[in-house]
Amino acid sequence: MPENAPVPLNRTERVLAVMIATIVGFSIVAIVIVMIASGAGAEMSGGIWPTLVLVGFIGLPIAFLLVVAFIVVSVVRRRRIAQDGGR
Repeated sequence: MPENAPVPLNRTERVLAVMIATIVGFSIVAIVIVMIASGAGAEMSGGIWPTLVLVGFIGLPIAFLLVVAFIVVSVVRRRRIAQDGGR
């Protein structure tokens, strides 16, 4: 196998990538909505606002952990491919 040959993503990596993109997207949208509502003078103590604040607060760290998991899975898979190719 050539050293610079592209390696396709497996199912686990695709699922992790979609999860990362979804969580980051929801978190950013939640943060923007909370900022707009806060600037408009909305009452932030009740309704859906605490949930949106929580999504923005927790979503990005979860996405970061998923990125770390994605990197670990990719490195392990590429090492296995490299070891199998050397035989």
